[in-house]
Amino acid sequence: MKVINTSLPGVQIIEPAVFGDSRGFFLESWNQQKFAELGLPTEFVQDNHSRSAQGVLRGLHYQIKHPQGKLVRVTQGEVFDVAVDLRKSSSTFGQWTGVILSEENHRLFWVPPGFAHGFLVMSESADFQYKCTTGYAPEHERSLQWNDPAVGVVWPLADGQEPSLSAKDTDCPPLAELDVFA
Repeated sequence: MKVINTSLPGVQIIEPAVFGDSRGFFLESWNQQKFAELGLPTEFVQDNHSRSAQGVLRGLHYQIKHPQGKLVRVTQGEVFDVAVDLRKSSSTFGQWTGVILSEENHRLFWVPPGFAHGFLVMSESADFQYKCTTGYAPEHERSLQWNDPAVGVVWPLADGQEPSLSAKDTDCPPLAELDVFA
C-alpha cells in the first residue's frame, strides 16, 4: 500500500497493492493494522454506496457539526473527486485538490474532517463507495457552491457543459458565506 500526500495537508491518495492475472484481481481496500501503521484512520462507523450517471456532480458537502472523514473509492466507472479545505485556521483554507478515481486505478482518497467533498462522474455511470468516521447528521449538513470562483475548482467538463445537480446542490452559498471550521 502506497500513500501519496496532496497539496492539502491530511488529504491523501492511497494506492493499494493489486494482485491480478487473467482471472481478475484482488486488493485490500481497507486493513485496520496497515492503515494504523501508515497513520491513516482506522475507525469508521458507516459505509455508503452511490451510483450516478455521467455528468452528475455530487457535492461539495460537509457537516459543520459531527464532521466526517471519508475514505472514498470507485468500484465501477470513473470520477473526478475533490476536497476543499474549510478550516479557517489552515494555511490552505479555501484551496482544493482533486484526483481521478476509477475501477482501473483502484485508488482510494482520504478526505479528513474539516473538508468539503464532491465528485463528478466522467464515465457512463459510476459506483462510488465510502467509509465515514461519523454518521450522517442531516441537520448539520452544508454544501459549498460547486463553481465558486473564489475556490476555483477546475472540473473536467466540456466547454459549455453543465453538470447534473441535485436540488440541494443547485443553490449553495459561496465560500464567503459558509459556516466553516475554526
